[in-house]
Amino acid sequence: MAERGQLPPPAKRLCCRPGYGSGCRPGQRAGGGGPGSGVLCAGPSSAAAAAAALGLLPLGKTQSPESLLDIAARKVAEKWPFQRVEERFERIPEPVQRRIVYWSFPRSEREICMYSSFNTGAEDPAAPGGAAASTAPGGAADAAADETRLPFRRGIALLDGGCVDNVLQVGFHLSGTVTDPAMQSEPETVCKVAISFDRCKITSVTCSCGNKDIFYCAHVVALSLYRIRKPDQVKLHLPISETLFQMNRDQLQKFVQYLITMHHTEVLPTAQKLADEILSQNSEINQVHGAPDPTAGASIDDENCWHLDEEQVQEQVKLFLSQGGYHGSGKQLNLLFAKVREMLKMRDSNGARMLTLITEQFMADPRLSLWRQQGTAMTDKYRQLWDELGALWMCIVLNPHCKLEQKASWLKQLKKWNSVDVCPWEDGNHGNELPNLTNALPQELLHKGVTSITNLEGWVGHPLDPVGTLFSSLMEACRVDDESFHGFSDFTGKTCKSLEYQHLPSHKFLEEGESYLTLAVEVALIGLGQQRIMPDGLYAQEKVCRNEEQLISKLQEIELDDTLVKIFRKQAVFLLEAGPYSGLGEIIHRESVPMHTFAKYLFTSLLPHDAELAYKTALRAMRLLVLESTAPSGDMSRPHHIASVVPNRYPRWFTLSHIESQQCELASTMLTAAKGDVRRLETVLESIQKNIHSSSHIFKLAQDAFKIATLMDSLPDITLLKVSLELGLQVMRMTLSTLNWRRREMVRWLVTCATEVGVYALDSIMQNWFTLFTPTEATSIVATTVMSNSTIVRLHLDCHQQEKLASSARTLALQCAMKDPQNCALSALTLCEKDHIAFETAYQIVLDAATKGMSYTQLFTIARYMEHRGYPMRAYKLATLAMNHLNLSYNQDTHPAINDVLWACALSHSLGKNELAAIIPLVVKSVKCATVLSDILRRCTLTTPGMVGLHGRRNSGKLMSLDKAPLRQLLDATIGAYINTTHSRLTHISPRHYSEFIEFLSKARETFLMAHDGHIQFTQFIDNLKQIYKGKKKLMMLVRERFG
Repeated sequence: MAERGQLPPPAKRLCCRPGYGSGCRPGQRAGGGGPGSGVLCAGPSSAAAAAAALGLLPLGKTQSPESLLDIAARKVAEKWPFQRVEERFERIPEPVQRRIVYWSFPRSEREICMYSSFNTGAEDPAAPGGAAASTAPGGAADAAADETRLPFRRGIALLDGGCVDNVLQVGFHLSGTVTDPAMQSEPETVCKVAISFDRCKITSVTCSCGNKDIFYCAHVVALSLYRIRKPDQVKLHLPISETLFQMNRDQLQKFVQYLITMHHTEVLPTAQKLADEILSQNSEINQVHGAPDPTAGASIDDENCWHLDEEQVQEQVKLFLSQGGYHGSGKQLNLLFAKVREMLKMRDSNGARMLTLITEQFMADPRLSLWRQQGTAMTDKYRQLWDELGALWMCIVLNPHCKLEQKASWLKQLKKWNSVDVCPWEDGNHGNELPNLTNALPQELLHKGVTSITNLEGWVGHPLDPVGTLFSSLMEACRVDDESFHGFSDFTGKTCKSLEYQHLPSHKFLEEGESYLTLAVEVALIGLGQQRIMPDGLYAQEKVCRNEEQLISKLQEIELDDTLVKIFRKQAVFLLEAGPYSGLGEIIHRESVPMHTFAKYLFTSLLPHDAELAYKTALRAMRLLVLESTAPSGDMSRPHHIASVVPNRYPRWFTLSHIESQQCELASTMLTAAKGDVRRLETVLESIQKNIHSSSHIFKLAQDAFKIATLMDSLPDITLLKVSLELGLQVMRMTLSTLNWRRREMVRWLVTCATEVGVYALDSIMQNWFTLFTPTEATSIVATTVMSNSTIVRLHLDCHQQEKLASSARTLALQCAMKDPQNCALSALTLCEKDHIAFETAYQIVLDAATKGMSYTQLFTIARYMEHRGYPMRAYKLATLAMNHLNLSYNQDTHPAINDVLWACALSHSLGKNELAAIIPLVVKSVKCATVLSDILRRCTLTTPGMVGLHGRRNSGKLMSLDKAPLRQLLDATIGAYINTTHSRLTHISPRHYSEFIEFLSKARETFLMAHDGHIQFTQFIDNLKQIYKGKKKLMMLVRERFG
């Protein structure tokens, strides 16, 4: 409310009586209760009659008919300003004036509710999306969560609690006090409320509560409802000017003096000022005939509209916009938009007025300038708000009840806003991301008479949403409640009656059998099936998808009967045969908006009634031409066929992933419905393979089909299982040469699916593995799984079948090992263990590949496997081959291959002196790391070579001498490695590594001392260090302290 306890605004019109003091004055009462009398606002005969007159009771339940006076007074009170009544008639009997004044107050609670909450009366105020009662900061969200805090509900509670008192109606002015009961933290407060009204509309309100809000506070609601529900308990007086007119001079003076005495602190300065002006002949007040009367009603020129606080509307919208979509501000703005729609629905002129105020704040949003300067697009939430703004303006300018001058005024204002630089484009951006498709069309096609694109701009997703608007209007016309109750909703808190859609009787302009419901459904189907080009820009494309889904969601709320099923059949057939206007026509443009979502709805709706038509429609909609290189050319001689006029241009479809998922959903729906029908499953499979281009979506369909085929409550559907397998095989072929993070999952799933289909399917995928799997996948996943015990048990295989499957697996393993020995050799050996010839073949493949590209890691792994399987000499052979590929530098003392080197040396040592002698030169050549060499040397000196034989037998013999080959060669190499490593470390050593270096020299000394002249060699080595690195005084001091 704009007024927060201040004085009511001055009256808009002046009241006067000509011929003051004459015996008979024009307009004098023909009868009445005397100058100061007040009468109750009694109705025709009783409270029940008054309630009936107010529309609270059906007329059939009134106790007596209305009088002609009340009927006439009510009509006059609705349409005429009171000034016109006074000017039209020379004498107005006082009873007539009283009835006009009585009937001028609003009689319906609907508007009171509309102006005191965000909710329509017919909806649940606590429901999501229709919630907040107050838009004040900190109050709106809380009110949304608590229905009892809505001003309208609180007003009802105050009224029911007897908190309304001192109600007085003087002319067109209602006043009273409303007591707020004491709360835990707040004392009881008494609020003074004043309401002005005219022609059944509240035109201004004031309340001393100080509440800042767009809508009426609870106290105004309580007083208004008191007047509506209890008119017989309200004292009614004629306008105060009429009462003053009946007073003589003495009475007027007494009246003024008593008024000043009772309120001297408030009115005395004003009274003296007015007295001075009246006594001054040249004052402005004496230049005007008559005097203002705030209770006298409206003048002829006054606009008749409900009170709306424009300042608060602007402030709240500005606040919400400044929050940038946070703190629920987007929701609050949508609630304001919903309020505008509610006003427009009730033909309230404040709808356009409020929308104008909102638009002005949107245009003044500083973010528009910022986005324009930065060249960035608006956020999605903000774009949606602008879309709603445009849709509401469409409702206003297309309103058939508007006058031409109103439309002209709005058009002027809209053009003014549109001319502002920061005004955003319809797609939500400040410029087009892509040129319009019309600019790219070859003009020669038009000269050839070829139909190009029928609908560049679609109805669904259009900024003005024509289909959605028409559908909603028709649905609103056919919506009735279950008891055909035509009154207003129950505002006392009772549950609202459930709503349903019915086929209302046809009107004279509808054809026989038509209803608003059938027309609404038909409009929606026509709009959804329209062929339309995908617009440019991310937001415009998202809007197409969003609007389509919203319209389908509304259609799904309607229960289909026989009449509507006929409409569905008729439209489906029409769309299949309609040519260029239909998105389901035989030939469509390459960039037409796909029909997947719509077709899925059509399919599920038609399936129980006409399965053939349902499948025909869904299969036609499966295509996605934008992902194909060229669209089908069709029969160019038929003018309704649309060729792809831009075949080489790949458009920017930002919503392509969503579109592909909808295509997948359509296919999945058909697969589910076709379970058990071989012919339909084959048709659907063919359509999937032809039209779906995404491997991930085909894989999802394969999984869906597998789940449906293997439901626990029924036997597996073998046909559907084969469809699942076929789709899985297609996925394998599509992803074989591309990177896909789900590839291993896909391969494992395919083997599972093939297992369910049967042994022949497993045999088939192994025989054709090269078209489906990589060698690694074929050996490590496919063949391994097929050979597992779980697979044999699952398939209930006999010995012959097991051997046949194993033979295929071994053949696969050897082929893979030949093609990729590095990654498949070990798996091949494992798979061929039980077949000697195959195992030998796999081993030979490893030997052949050892010198051609296998790494030392792979060779060491296979060598360890061979030792584990009881082939130590083969393991030794592979270990020596691995050593040829290895190279460990002096500083790689933590290299992962060290363990393999130690294992290889231990294996050689265990086999005997000859094997150890053969491998030590390879170690010396490949390993330059001193610590590793010293570790190998120490291990070789602990036991005699061949001491532990192959079968656990101990060999007798002496320990190998360090002075003879092959250990002498290893010792020399180790000492040389320590010397080289020492010099390398000293080149870039820092003081924090000094202690570590000393420990390193200690280990080196241990190795030196293993030689017969090692002490001398180490002493010479230390002396050389002292001489060469004498500049590192602190380090050399530490060396002398430890080693002398």
